[in-house]
Amino acid sequence: MLAAAAGGSGPGGAGGSGPGPGPGGGGGSGDGDFLSRYRLVSAKLRRRFLRKPNVAEAAEQFAALARELRAQESLPYAAWCQLAVARCAQSLFHGPAEAAALGEAARLFLRQERDLRQRLALRGGFGEHLAAAQSCGAFAARLHLERGQPALAAGLCLELAAALRDTGRPARAAAHFQRAAELLAAARLPLEALRCLAERASCLLLGRDYAGALAALTRAQALAGAGVGPGGAAPGGAFLDALVRCEVSRVLLLLLLQPPPGKLPPEHARTLEQYCWEAPEGGAAGGGLPAAASYLPAELFLLLQSAVLACQEKDAAALQALQAELWPLLSAEQNHLLHLVLHDMLSPAGQGL
Repeated sequence: MLAAAAGGSGPGGAGGSGPGPGPGGGGGSGDGDFLSRYRLVSAKLRRRFLRKPNVAEAAEQFAALARELRAQESLPYAAWCQLAVARCAQSLFHGPAEAAALGEAARLFLRQERDLRQRLALRGGFGEHLAAAQSCGAFAARLHLERGQPALAAGLCLELAAALRDTGRPARAAAHFQRAAELLAAARLPLEALRCLAERASCLLLGRDYAGALAALTRAQALAGAGVGPGGAAPGGAFLDALVRCEVSRVLLLLLLQPPPGKLPPEHARTLEQYCWEAPEGGAAGGGLPAAASYLPAELFLLLQSAVLACQEKDAAALQALQAELWPLLSAEQNHLLHLVLHDMLSPAGQGL
């Protein structure tokens, strides 16, 4: 079962077939030495008449071989040894050791994928090591969840997400960031969950999934709004920063997407209503959130209000003038969204996107 998590049943000749080291993963006479040592340790696990195999000793020897191979940069072989450690831990009903070995195997596969990408200048690597890492990581995360450790499971999801993003797969990384956010929210770690949702939104923006990014930021803003104090006061510290970032990015995405009024969800309609000139002062944004004017810097709120009006009036010249004033107040990602809004206004057919 554990071997299947990495797409095979072990290194070639050691109980089945599995991926070799691949380019940059070791080779030459070291391969034969590794296989002979692996088989030697595996032989100790075979049942003999009136004699139980010493699984704990075999696990220690597999772990020692993994450390040695990792030092030699034979990362796939080291990962297979960690899988063998996990199998030993499983037979000993040692859940934490099994999850730790699977997590380490996932990290080794990820390192191999990054090394291939760097050495061979491959845009996406070969993909097989990345798939093995995902399988190992998912199995380890499930073990952590069975033991009531969602934060540890989320950590593995974050490692996989970062690796997928770094290897040019933002859409797949977004799914792992979403899973990590759910697990961290369940573990009552809202700030970490907010960061994961922000990373998810960034990955979706890289893939030009603007509607998906808007949904992620809306969820993040609701999570930040859960820290609102009594009487509708705005949350402070990191929650306030997250609330401001989400609000600004959501407004810019709504200006970019320009959904028809009839298809505008209530939470998005309430957001845009706050930036209309006739909007009542101090009115709540709905959904348990305070009014944007109560926590956005005054200058930023007025400039966004003017930008919303310029988009409603299709006044590209006014929006271009506002862009220069907004530029120092926005993040690089938000400035890119504002650039897209302006470009799309100048190219109504959609060439700007």
